[in-house]
Order: sequence, then C-alpha cells, then structure tokens
Amino acid sequence: MPKQIELKLSPADSYNDAAIRSASAILCSIEESEITKIRLIKRSVDARSRTPIVILLVEVFINETPPPENTISFAPVSPKRNRKVIIVGAGPAGYFAALELLAFGLTPIVFERGKDVRSRRRDLRAIQQFGEVNPHSNYCFGEGGAGTYSDGKLYTSSSKRGNINHVLQILVQHGAPPDILVDAHPHIGSNKLPVVVQNIRQTILEHGGEIHFDSFVTDFILDEKSMKGVIVNESHEHFADAVILATGHSARDIFHLLERRKVIIEPKPFALGVRVEHPQALIDEIQYRQRVRDEFLPAASYKLVCQVKERGVFSFCMCPGGLIVPAATAPGEIVVNGMSMSRRDSPFANSGVVVAVEPEDLVPFKKYGTLAGLEFQKSVEQKVFRAGNGSQQAPAQRLTDFTTNKISSALPQTSYIPGIYSANLIELLPTALASRLQIAFKEFNVKMKGYLTNEAIAVATESRTSSPVKIPRNKDTFKHIEIENLYPCGEGAGYAGGIMSAALDGQNVARAVAGVLK
Repeated sequence: MPKQIELKLSPADSYNDAAIRSASAILCSIEESEITKIRLIKRSVDARSRTPIVILLVEVFINETPPPENTISFAPVSPKRNRKVIIVGAGPAGYFAALELLAFGLTPIVFERGKDVRSRRRDLRAIQQFGEVNPHSNYCFGEGGAGTYSDGKLYTSSSKRGNINHVLQILVQHGAPPDILVDAHPHIGSNKLPVVVQNIRQTILEHGGEIHFDSFVTDFILDEKSMKGVIVNESHEHFADAVILATGHSARDIFHLLERRKVIIEPKPFALGVRVEHPQALIDEIQYRQRVRDEFLPAASYKLVCQVKERGVFSFCMCPGGLIVPAATAPGEIVVNGMSMSRRDSPFANSGVVVAVEPEDLVPFKKYGTLAGLEFQKSVEQKVFRAGNGSQQAPAQRLTDFTTNKISSALPQTSYIPGIYSANLIELLPTALASRLQIAFKEFNVKMKGYLTNEAIAVATESRTSSPVKIPRNKDTFKHIEIENLYPCGEGAGYAGGIMSAALDGQNVARAVAGVLK
C-alpha cells in the first residue's frame, strides 16, 4: 500500500525531484532506493510564517509497482437521434452539459448568441482599443462564456456539487496543463483556455452534437406550461425534448424574455463595487515578506472580507499578475473585470472589492418588480459611462484618496487598456456602497498591512459578480418549478459562481435530463 505524506519544502526544493525524494525517504524512515514512485496529489503555498514554504501532499510507493494513473475521460455513446436537447449558451455550464448528454446517448444542440472563441478576439480588440461594444460578442458573451477571456480560474469549494477532479481531468484531456490537477488554486489563463474550449467544441461535434454560433434565442416555444423549443434570431423555430437554459449572469434580455412570457423568476442577492489594482510587487512583498519574489513562488494573491454596517464587503475574482478588462455587454455602460494569462506575469494585481446590495438599495427601482436588482445594476453602469467622454475609459481614484473623499491629482499606470481618468467615485457609486468601501479599505489595511496605499487605484464599476436574478428549479429534478422540460442551469440561473461550479451544474442538469429521456 502506498503511504500518503505531507512535505514542507522550500519553494525551490518543491520543484526538485531529488529533494522531494530525499524528504520523502526521511519522513517514511526508509532508504531512497526503496521508493519506486512518488505521485504528487496536491501543491499549495503557506506564506503565514516569515519564510514562505510549499506544502506537497504526495503518495509514496515503497517496494511495489504503482498502478496506472486513475484518469477519467469523456466516453460518448452513439446518440439516439430521436432524443434532442437544446442548450442555450456555450459557456462552461452549456458545454459540460453537452458532453454529459453525449455520454448518455442524447443529442445536444447548442445555440450561442456570440461568436466562436477565435472570432471573439476581434470584438474584444474593438472594445479595448476603440470602445465599440458588440452586444452579442464581448468579454461575457461568446463561446466559452465569461471565463474564457477573463482569467480561467478553476478554484471552487463546491465539492458537494459533484466530482471536481472529473471536470479538471476533462479539461486536461482537452489541452489544459496537468498542473491544474494538483495546484490548490488551479488556473489555466486566458491565453490557453481558448484552445481548450475549441477542443471541447470539436469533441461535441465529432460525437454527434450540434453547435450554432451567432444564434440568439429571441423567444421560447411554450405550450401552456411546457417548453417545446426556442426561436432563434426572431424567425427560426427549433424543437427538442428538453431545453437547458445556461445563458450566464449577464444575459439581461433572457431575463426580460422570461418575465414577458410569464415564466417564474426571482430576485437574487448580488454585490457591486470597484476593481482595485496594486503593483504586483507590492502584493508580493506584503504576502511573502520578500522585496523580490522567489522565482519558484507564484504571484501572490489575497482574499479579504469584513462586515461594515451589517453588510458584507469582500474581495472577488482576485487576479495576481493580471489585467483589468472592459466587460460591458451593451453600449453606454462601464463594467470592469479582471483576467490573467497563464504565467501571471503582468506587473499588476487586481481584485474586485464589492458590497452586498440590500433590498433598501432597490426601493427606487421597485416598479421593475423581480428585475429591480438588474435595473439598479444597469443604472450604476450607465451613470458611470455618462460621467466619462463616451468611450470605455473608466473613472479611477487612488485608494487612499478614495477613503478621504479626495480627487486624485494624477493617476499611476494601469493595466486597463482603454485608459482611466481621475474622478470622485463617491459621487458615482451608490452612497450606501461607497461609504462602506471607504471603511472596508481601512479594515483591510489592518488585516493586510500596506494594502491601503496611493500606489493602488480603485476603478469603477465592478458590477457583474453574479446574476441579480434566479430562475427557480426543483432541487431534485433540476426542472423549472412550473415549466415542464425547462432546466435552468449555471450562473445565469443563479446556481453557480465560476467556471468549475458552472461546469459541475451543467453535468448535474444533463444527468437529470438523461434520467427523464432515457
């Protein structure tokens, strides 16, 4: 039987096979020659002590032949062509649902409003350099969903949702680096994830699925309380045995369509705030206590949370060695998000810092009913846009200046390509949120000394943390609580919060559909 042990090594030794072997032999009280194989299970960084260390969880095989690696791969079944399932959205929820349906011999038909992952790049360039927002192809919409070009972080604590390792192995099977199987906070990067997405598409097509881009679902085909199919691009009818709705957290038109067709939806808690950018070297120094980061350590990150006046304020989607990107999904709004390349080698670190939105904030929007949160979110984004020059330039303020309500006389360099301009964010953000951010930044500085500095900037608006709307479903069948054959799925339905949880939800919904259509 192999022996599972935990090694605490210097960053350099954690990547040195000889050092790992020696440390394993000592901990197991054996000779190195008795070790036939060491298998890495998990790798993480512990920076709590004065000198950061790397913790390796390994499996040591002693005087025995190790069994083959336990890998899980996609195993399709020949589709039964008379059983079709429409999937609206080609993000992680939609694509992993499609793979799972094929494993059960069902035919997935994916409709994606945006473009394929490669063609999306032209529209990302247009918004970055020219401020032109394509409402169907942007950082949120298009093949792969919002995560493809905004980081590709794979960390999730949603182990109860399903087999996380299964999802990671499918990603590796389709071209993701094997390190994601062992890193405590796995990450692919926006330069590598598009290839993975393309490969998943190819697998779906090769095994009998269909994928249609530039296919915007403009209506549902409803027969009383039963979903029969969808209408694409206002004129093309498509029928199926079930419809999986996996449209993502920013598909506002779908929420409006659901309300118009009297399909039950609910308001959902969400948060809104700013994106904070520091020099990465400063975050490294604070977290690692090193003026120059050890070459074997990853770019340092942080996670901060506090309560201010009975509301949660927290960091969100932290991107070490990353960039701030424009994430608007319609003209006339300013939305920012963060991303990193696989090497995380940008000189900047950024993170959303957001405040929970409460019902009292939505009182001026109560006439919109269930969509009050959506309209509140939109109103802030549009107000920030109107304050600018009509481009995707974003308002910014040095962090200490923000806490003292002072307009910054000059701004530091930023990773945000459209550019930033100096503004008083207190006047642009809802007062209840801005005032809490001012207090939170001071509290964060107590927890992370050096965080509050005028070397850092706050950029508005970080508003797409999650969907402000939930599409309720039965917890056992995953069906909509009222409409037959409709399966809400992923972030847009309110049941996920990132690539991994969305993928897991896609798998779970697909299994539920397969259980009905078998």
